[in-house]
Amino acid sequence: MAVQYGEIQELLRSRADLRARLNLMPYDGTPEIKERGDGKYLYVRKRVAGKLTSTYVGTYTDELYNLLLRNSKEAREIRKTLRSIEKQLAAAGYSEDGLTADVISNIEFARANMKMNIYDQAVLEGVATSFPQTEEIIENGKVFGVTATDVQKILNLKHAWEFILDRDVAASRSDYYMLSYIAGLVNEGFFADGGRIRGVPVTIGGSSYVPPLPNEPDVKDRIREIVEVEDEAVNTAIKLCLYCMKTQIFLDGNKLAAVIFANHYLISHGGGVLVIPEKEVPEFKRLLVRYYVGEDDSVIASFLKERCWKTI
Repeated sequence: MAVQYGEIQELLRSRADLRARLNLMPYDGTPEIKERGDGKYLYVRKRVAGKLTSTYVGTYTDELYNLLLRNSKEAREIRKTLRSIEKQLAAAGYSEDGLTADVISNIEFARANMKMNIYDQAVLEGVATSFPQTEEIIENGKVFGVTATDVQKILNLKHAWEFILDRDVAASRSDYYMLSYIAGLVNEGFFADGGRIRGVPVTIGGSSYVPPLPNEPDVKDRIREIVEVEDEAVNTAIKLCLYCMKTQIFLDGNKLAAVIFANHYLISHGGGVLVIPEKEVPEFKRLLVRYYVGEDDSVIASFLKERCWKTI
């Protein structure tokens, strides 16, 4: 039976996305109410390694109880869909391929630094949150004194990073479809189809550069050309990042999507992570404008490699 690569790639993306959604759920289990004295308290029951566990959630309220019920229902539906995907993968000829030790270590390294990476990316995007606020949003989904828009952007970043750190996704190719899916995640809640190639002109603040309308076949070919060149992984990742930023492939979120896409390539090759630290953002923006208006990419590429590339 021939392996259906396109179908498998889409199924793997869906599986990774569903797994990420499960990981992001604050409470996973069947809700139960326990009474002690005059008080009522909420727990969630879940079977772990064959044993039934009960985890305390909080004092009973109708709102919290209904949230636990919704989470439990959603988790059951996700697991049902995951089982269906596993069957479809097997039918399409997919078999699990082990990742190298370097890639696995790189995934864990990126995961350990994910909160700081998200904070740095949020700064680049102009999100006005402190690191403690960003951390609180990542952990609990909300924080006092931060706009709903900024909360959504940070949660989108969390979702996108969780996605590329899934092992199935790390084993997938860094191509146009991967980039589009990432763009859809970082634009979630702002555009109905944030991963669709833009069809209208855009301008870039602080620059006279007006990017031409992107052509999907050309974008696909250019990404493939960059990836197929034999080079150090970090150099390829930087080229992908800069190309996606300058081309402005999507209506919004291009810098965010470009950085995460570059990290997908870099992590999948065990090459570290690439994120512009908060202190380097002003210089990066200055160099980016110069790159947009025609300066050779070697200057900004050297900056990214020397100041923004972190290895294990």
